[in-house]
Parts: sequence; structure tokens; C-alpha cells
Amino acid sequence: MQQYAEYGDQYIDGAWRPSGDTGSIAVLNPATEQVLATVPAGGAADVDAAVSAARRAARGWAATTREERLALLTRLRDGIAAAQEEITATVVAELGAPVGFAAAVHAGLPLTVATSYLTLLAEHPFEERIGNSVVFAEPAGVVAAITPWNYPLHQVVAKVVPALAAGCPVVLKPAEDTPLVARLFARLVHEAGFPAGAFNLVTGTGAVAGAALTAHPGVDVVSFTGSTAVGRQVAETAGRGLKRVALELGGKSANVVLPGADLTRAVNVNVANVFANSGQTCSAWTRLLVHRDQYEEAVATAAKAAAKYVPGDPTDPQTRIGPLVNARQLERVRGYVAGALAAGARLVAGGAEPVTEPATGYYVQPTVLADVAPDMTIAQEEVFGPVLVILPYRDEDHAVELANGTAYGLAGGVWAADTDTAAAFARRLDTGQVDLNGGRFNPLAPFGGYKSSGLGRELGRHGLEEFLQYKSLQY
Repeated sequence: MQQYAEYGDQYIDGAWRPSGDTGSIAVLNPATEQVLATVPAGGAADVDAAVSAARRAARGWAATTREERLALLTRLRDGIAAAQEEITATVVAELGAPVGFAAAVHAGLPLTVATSYLTLLAEHPFEERIGNSVVFAEPAGVVAAITPWNYPLHQVVAKVVPALAAGCPVVLKPAEDTPLVARLFARLVHEAGFPAGAFNLVTGTGAVAGAALTAHPGVDVVSFTGSTAVGRQVAETAGRGLKRVALELGGKSANVVLPGADLTRAVNVNVANVFANSGQTCSAWTRLLVHRDQYEEAVATAAKAAAKYVPGDPTDPQTRIGPLVNARQLERVRGYVAGALAAGARLVAGGAEPVTEPATGYYVQPTVLADVAPDMTIAQEEVFGPVLVILPYRDEDHAVELANGTAYGLAGGVWAADTDTAAAFARRLDTGQVDLNGGRFNPLAPFGGYKSSGLGRELGRHGLEEFLQYKSLQY
């Protein structure tokens, strides 16, 4: 990608148009702290133009056949496949993700998800007979998709592709830290030949563009991924307009290692899980729960595993952990670690001290903490950085109590001597998704949380159904 570019346009009504709002957002490379590009700081004018374009397109797009939507989405999927190297380079530059991880996950996962929706669209029953009724699944209307910076293209694809598959026009507002890959996606949509207004992109801040989009009377569905605090605001605003809302919010997920499990493997996988993407993953297993008889062994294993993660240049294929996304996030993570140490936590690896090498960039030390009380802030709140806390439990009931003892319920892991034991324990957890003995992520399974981790589900059939509404005809 280019070293520096100034963009003054938004993608609205099938074309790149000059922004109707003044102001711009500087996009920084978090590894170098240099400006990569500037994009428009869209506001009410751009949002209104985009929503108006989507509403004009709504009936026509909803009336397209399954085959017509499949053809367009297949071309979009093929465009994502052809742009894998460009996607990787863009995410490395604006997010700071290590190039290997960016290629495999930030570029590869959106391709997998887009492909999955081609199969789901081809097979989904949009019409069903129930007794003397025929029930039709119809598009839910204009969708506002508000996406985060931590998985910038995956979250775009996970919202926009099923919405388009369902027959809904979309207005996308990407995170201000990572708008460049969203612009790349808009280019691919345009090249695929979607009709004007079916997809629109407005860059801007959450406080201005995001708020205007959520409150706009022309929006029918709001799909938001981000913090729980902002999610509550989105739900409140959307609720006043009786809009449908899907919220994928924060997490403080527990990874529980039961006696008899492979402790070494479980701990090593946990460290890799938390340190991936510099810890900027809502579903990361940030709390490791082990039986008290194995506690010190787990702490020692985690220390050894953490030593393999050395902050480095994300463009280097050998780098396993890159910078955090911005200076604000850096101070946030360091503040959480310093607070935990002041509260009595034991430092196992890392710490709150500044990283001196690399000399520039928003780097934080990958950190492991022990002797953390369950009610400490570090054990209750989402840090969103490479910080793992290890807690001991007495027995299985105590482990369940600790695992469920936060406001969140997004994900988790369970390790046991056999999968039946792991599954039985997992059924007791108040969380939306649990990996058993290192089970792999499944893009066809519903993703979403209990409690303060959100409402609704993304991915697979359940993700498609978030953008459908139902009409029954009685005969």
C-alpha cells in the first residue's frame, strides 16, 4: 500500500463522492507512529446521504433473486481472494498485526466467512410451510454496521456479507483507527458490480458518525461490535427508534483446566490465545483457572511460554507480537497492569514498564500475573491487551463460580481428560462459545455472548437470520 495518501471521499450510492462534512482523521501506523493516510471525518451530512441512498435501494435490492445475490457475492468473495496480499499489507500497516498472523487471520478468515455465506445463501429456506401458514423470511431493512479496529476486515465481512445475502442494504461505519481496509473492501464491492446504494461506506468517529447512524430514522437494524459501555449507548439510542439491535461486546473469558487434562498443552495454548493480535481480542481467554494443586506448575509453564513472545516489527515474518493499536490503548493496558501489581498481584512475566525495543511504536510487555484475587479489577474488567491472570480453584463447583463470576460471558475454554467431561463442565458456564481441549474456531457456529457480552449472534445461519424478519400467510 502507499506510504501516505489523503482521501476526501466516501463511498455512497455506488460511487466515491466528496465528503459533505469537514474535518479529517489521521490514520497512524502503530509500529512507527507515522501518519499513513487521512480519511474524512464524516458526520450527519454523510450519514444522511448514505442512509438515503440505502433506502432508495432497499426495495430493489430486497426484490433480487437468490441467484442474483449469489452471483454478486461470489464476485465479491473472488475479489477478497485476489486481494489477500493487499489486505495483509493494509492490516499490518494500520493495526500493527504481525504479517504472519495478518495473512492467516486478518486476510484469511474474512475469505473463509465470505465463502461460508455463499453456501448458506444457496441453501437457506426463505419460505417454509407450517400448518396452514406459509412463513416467508424477508429482509429486515437498512442495516447500520458499526465495526471495531481489532479485526477490521473480519468484522466488516461478518456483518456486511450476511446482510447483503439477506437482501438488506448496508451503511458501514468502520473504526477510525483502521478505516483503510474498509475502503479496500468498498472498492471490492464496487468492482463486483453491486447496485448503487446496496452498500455504502462512511468513515468518521464513533461519537459523531456512529451516533448519527445509530439514531437515524432511516435505519432499521443496528449491528455493532465494540465495548460494552458504548454498546449500552447504542442499544439505548436504537431502542428509542424501535430498531433491531445486534451487539457483540466485551469479554473476560475463562479457560478452565480440570485435573487429568494435559496441563502443559492447555497453558501453552492459553498464552498463545491471549497474546495473539497483541491481546486485542474480545474472546481471548484472559483468565486461566487451574486446580490449586497444579497452580505453581501452571505459573511456571506460563512464564516459560510468555518468554517466547518478544515485541517486534510487524513486517518481520519472525515477529509473534506487534504493537497495540494506539497510544491510548497503550496507556490503558499499562495502567491495568500497574494497578494489579499495586493491589498485590505477583508478576510472572512482563510488567507495566515501557518497552525500550523497538524504540518507536505502541508496544507493551506481554504480561502474566499470579496471586490475583477474583474481585481484583484485573480479573473483572476487559484489559484488551496481552495480559493473562492465573487463578486457583478448590474444586469444580468453585471453578464454575470463578468462571461465571464476571459481568461477561462471551467465550471460554475447558480442558479435561476426555471431551465428555469437558463438555459436561462447559454446559455449566454462562458463556456463548466454549472450546473443548483446544477445539478449533468454527466460522459456521454462532458467535456472541451472554450477559454484558451482547445480544444476538454473528456467523453461520444464526448470523444470516439477524438480518431477516418473518411474515406468515394463513390459508
